[in-house]
Formats: sequence, structure tokens, C-alpha cells
Amino acid sequence: MPTVFILFGYIFKFYSDDHEPIHVHVVKDGKEAKYNVSPNVEQVFNHGFKKHEISIIEGVIEENAEVIIDRWKDFFNKES
Repeated sequence: MPTVFILFGYIFKFYSDDHEPIHVHVVKDGKEAKYNVSPNVEQVFNHGFKKHEISIIEGVIEENAEVIIDRWKDFFNKES
């Protein structure tokens, strides 16, 4: 499971058998959320994160969407 980055203790990662649409999993302290990143940032699920944590997570994803998309394409060998 490739880690895209770790910020504020939140681990932003893909699973090696992930599928489109481009998305990222966020894990911290036994909690997990999943967000589609492309075409728009959209929460798929949230298991345990509080509202203020979701605000942080969404801000990080929105600020780093290009990085996440580029890493996805590199890892899954997709054309730009």
C-alpha cells in the first residue's frame, strides 16, 4: 500500500489493488476515510473521524489534489 504522504499524523495512501476513479484513503488511529480526488474532491466514506478532522483532511486533499493524482498515475502506470 503506497503512502502518498503523511501530514499532521494522517496517512494518505492508496491500496495496491485500487481502482478508478482516482481516490485516496486517509488513516489515523484506527479511523479511515476515503475520498475521490478526480474529477472533484468528494467523500466516499468516513469511519470514525470527527467533523474538525474531516475539515483538515479535506483541506489537505484539496491543496494537494495534483500531487495525489500524479502519484496515482505513476503508481498505476496511467497516462497523464
